[in-house]
Order: sequence, then C-alpha cells, then structure tokens
Amino acid sequence: MDNERRRSFGVHLVRLRRAANKSQPQLAADLCALSGVQSVTRNEVSRWERGGRVPDSWLPFLARALDSDLVELERAAAYARGETDTPPPGPTATLAALLPDGDPLTPAPGRTGRRLGADAVTALAGRVHGLRLADDVLTGGDLIGPAFRELRAAVRLYREHTHADDVRRALHVRIGELAQIAGWIASDAGRHDDAEHAYRLGISAARQAGDRPLTANLAGSLAYQWSNTGRERDAVTLAQAALDEAGADAPAKTRALFHDRTAWAHTRAGEPQPAMRALGQAHDALTDDHGPEAPQWAYWVCGEELDVMDARVYTQLRRPLRAVPLLTDVLARYDATHARELALYRSWLAVALADANEPEQAADTAQQVITASVDMTSDRTAERSRTVLRRLLDYTDVPEVGALLREHGHLVTERETLGR
Repeated sequence: MDNERRRSFGVHLVRLRRAANKSQPQLAADLCALSGVQSVTRNEVSRWERGGRVPDSWLPFLARALDSDLVELERAAAYARGETDTPPPGPTATLAALLPDGDPLTPAPGRTGRRLGADAVTALAGRVHGLRLADDVLTGGDLIGPAFRELRAAVRLYREHTHADDVRRALHVRIGELAQIAGWIASDAGRHDDAEHAYRLGISAARQAGDRPLTANLAGSLAYQWSNTGRERDAVTLAQAALDEAGADAPAKTRALFHDRTAWAHTRAGEPQPAMRALGQAHDALTDDHGPEAPQWAYWVCGEELDVMDARVYTQLRRPLRAVPLLTDVLARYDATHARELALYRSWLAVALADANEPEQAADTAQQVITASVDMTSDRTAERSRTVLRRLLDYTDVPEVGALLREHGHLVTERETLGR
C-alpha cells in the first residue's frame, strides 16, 4: 500500500508539472531558484514522480513553482507517507471510490429516470473506443481520471434509467468494454487494486450480456496483471479459464490474444514448454480465416504484436538469439506515435542484448528506453527501466554501461547497487 500511495502522489505531481508546462529540469531549476539552495536535480524530481520518495520541505516551493494549492499538496504527501488513511480529494483519491458501493450493476432503488434509447449506447461506444485509441499514444497517469469518470457515468446511466432488453444488453457490453480499458489504464499507472476492481466489474457486466469473448478479454487482462505482480500460479489458472470461456468458435483475433496471454502466464510461472505451445497456438489462431468477425476492441491484434510477445517470452526464457532479431524487425516498423510501446519493446531488446553478451548495444538501447520514459506517467515503463538497469549491473566494467549507470543508477535501489 505504501508504494501504491507514493506512486499516486507521483502521478499527481506529474499532472501538476505538465499543467504548468514545465519539464523535469525546468522544475528542478525553479525549485533551486525559489529556495536559494542548489540541491534539487532533475533526477530528484524524477524520483518524486516515480514514487521513490515523497518531498517534505520542498512542498511550499513546489506549490509556488507549479502554481498549485499547498494544502492539497500537503494532504497528498501525508497520505503518501502513510500519516493518514484518508485519501485527499482530487486525482490522488482512490479510484475505486468513484464507483457505487455494493453491486454497482444493481438498479437504483425507485429509479425514475427516463427510458434509455439505443442512441445513448451508441454514443458511449464511441467514447469507449476513443479511450482505447488514446491509450495507444498516452500513458496511464494521463488517462486514469477520464477513464474512471466515464466508467462511473456509464454505471450511473445503467442504474438510474430504464431500458428495453436489447438496450440493456448493449449497455452491459459497453460497460464491460469500458471497464476493460479503464482497468488496463489503471494497471499501466500502477493502480493495481483499482484495475482489478474495474476488471471484476467488467466481468460481471460481460457475463450479464452473455458476451463470452468480452468476458474472456477482461479475465485475461486480469490474468496478465497477476502474471506481472507476483500471482503467477493464479494467473495461469485464470488465463486458461479465459481461453476456455471464449470457446473454440470465438473470433480468430480474440483467440490469438487469449493464447498469447496464456503463453505469458506460463512463462512467468517458469513453464517454458506450455508457453511455447501457446505461442504456436496464437499464431495458428490468427491465420484462421473462418469464424465470426473480431470485435472492435481487438483492432490492435496482429502478427506484429504476436511477434513482440514471442520475443518477450524468448527473452524471459533467456533465449536471446531468438528474441533479438524479432524485436529488431518489429521496432524498425513500429508506429513512432506509440511511444510507450516503443519504450517497452526496446526494454526487452536491451535485456536480450545483455543476455547475448552485447552490453554496449544493450546500454545504447537502455539509454533510449530511459530517455523516452522519463516524462511518462507509466508504471510499466518505469519498472522496465529499472529491470534493464539491474540486468546491466553484470557489466559495470564496460565503459558504455558504466556511463549509463552513473547517470541513471539512482533508478536502481541502493541495496542492489551496493550488493554488486
């Protein structure tokens, strides 16, 4: 919880800095000028924003530099340090609190709202897909507020209005889709409890709609989060359950996605053979021309994305000779506007290069990852930057690696660095 609270403060600070149109170096320079002490660096600002540390005596100067409310900053900092259990109002408040208590899909008692028509559901579908497209180019910390506001509004729309059976089912589908992208955004922002809350809400909505592929997408998304947050065995079970839920007659793109998530779950659980089988099944599914058309939410699933998962599995299994060519090829063709994905994929390439005993190239790639990630409000890119640096600690005698660690070694914990 302490880490989650510190990260929530960091997300809030990033939002304030961006609203003030300042870079990390500019904010550091302003703090030095306001305080008269030349001790704040860009690295220290980055540490605050990643949740590695919560500023104390610097709060008044931060409020002045960012033209923000000092009392709100102090409340947010106190919550982040664990000095109070009451979350402050605003962006640092727990997002789960934005949803109704109890079963959020229970109609409001005595509801008297007008009958909801299909046009309202169509408009909601457009906003949901807009969030998906925004997630392609923005990061979790930037989108988490709008995503959960939309989710709250959609739930309220369901609870407070009456609707015909077909509209009710369509609304359940849209709530499920919205919950999935909101959960994905929250997970990227490091708000894993809020992500799980959204995924569970979405599973409930998708089941009520009878939409098995959507139910599987939500369950698979939660399994993916569990794979990366210490629940590897549970993730294997849930990923397989998602695949079973979708069924053999699910659209080809969706089956490919669910096989890919199963492959990753097995990989994280240390089960290479089932992982490799699942990768093959993902590619087979994607080339299946039969079956229904894929839903809109699967628009991004393609051979290129499957290649990335292949390479990630190979890297995790320490098979760099397979991983490096795949990632190099994908990165050469990848959409430059998808900055977070580029940073994440380069982080896997950096690790694979280190495993291939190419530390100079690994250091160069790692520098690209860190440079691209420094202003991102993405917990995933921050953690991947740390992972790459930890891997490069084996090559501290290589000049390129040594220079990288001197500049960015603060991203790795002091204990890890001193233990080498």
